[in-house]
Amino acid sequence: MTSTIYLHPTAPLAERVLLPGDPGRALRLAQSLLSEPRMFNHNRGLWGYTGEAVHDGRPLTIQSTGMGGPSAAIVIAELAELGARTLVRVGTCGALVPARTLGEILVVREAIGADGTSRALGADDRLAGSPELLSRLRKALGGSAADAVAVSTDLFYDGPAGAEREWVAAGADVVEMELATLFALGARRGLATGGLVIVSDLVLPERRRIDPDALQSAELEVGEVAIRALAAG
Repeated sequence: MTSTIYLHPTAPLAERVLLPGDPGRALRLAQSLLSEPRMFNHNRGLWGYTGEAVHDGRPLTIQSTGMGGPSAAIVIAELAELGARTLVRVGTCGALVPARTLGEILVVREAIGADGTSRALGADDRLAGSPELLSRLRKALGGSAADAVAVSTDLFYDGPAGAEREWVAAGADVVEMELATLFALGARRGLATGGLVIVSDLVLPERRRIDPDALQSAELEVGEVAIRALAAG
């Protein structure tokens, strides 16, 4: 019998976990980064995989969170209950400022909580991941390392008019949906947390979307960066 409700483990959980939102991305990363990956979870369509990382031979789990803070909060809390200790989101974001380009990979140093989940967890407006892990992520990204401030929101479509410009005024570079929740739960549960995001959309002045092939290429790159950072720990 599992002690968790939504995750039904069918393989051991590693203490190190990568957190894509998309189940398909979890599968692609598992095929690229793990030797002999085994399905860790398939309940609720939240695909997860465990295996030995090809970079260092140590256990690694790749578990999808679904979309948004509420789904991510359930997955992260249950992973923590099962023994996860270091969690890195490997996801996508929309750029709010012209300095960002499609396909660019960013280390998120801080998240602005404009979502209901991080607020319900009692988080302040601004949340940060673990400094030591952040440093390792920067180093793994190398000379192209770029920091960003993300704003986490609940809505992908039909958000409040003018919200994006308010977020920029507050210092946000990019917008996404899960990092504030991850950082809030990390602080609450004593987890090491970090975030790497791919710029998949340009939001202002008008929305543009990355080419699907370019996105898949960037997904594999962001996974490689994350695993290099974890291997250095």
